[in-house]
Amino acid sequence: MAAVDVRVGAYAVIVRDGDLLLTHWNENGHTGWTLPGGGLEDYETTEQATVREVREETGYDVELRTLLGVDSLFIEPEQRMVPGAGPLHALRVVYLGRIVGGELRHEVGGSSDEARWVPLDDVGELPTLSLVPTAIDMLLSRLAGGRDADG
Repeated sequence: MAAVDVRVGAYAVIVRDGDLLLTHWNENGHTGWTLPGGGLEDYETTEQATVREVREETGYDVELRTLLGVDSLFIEPEQRMVPGAGPLHALRVVYLGRIVGGELRHEVGGSSDEARWVPLDDVGELPTLSLVPTAIDMLLSRLAGGRDADG
């Protein structure tokens, strides 16, 4: 049995005036809307990675308010973008964040090619990666627990 690769990613759910901040991932012929965030670099915490990735992908400075949850996604070898790679365990850490500075801009030279505020009611109409509905469920669970979305 092949060893499972593990990738830890950290992401932010950022809602402002009823809109969700999304980025369009576009890599090796695969595309979809997702949350700003991505993989950790060496010796980087999940919080540091989230703040860095949001800045790189959207131009915004973000303050993390609370941990919304951690999700595990298992990807079979035939679904991987890397030919010959084994299975992948994507561990996705999701924070609630809020904008504290910066201006909206698109990432240049990275894995995303657009950043956009999308009305929450319209998110379901977009071709999103599985992380988006998972993170929205995390947010709704937090709100149902009586905690404000602003943390």
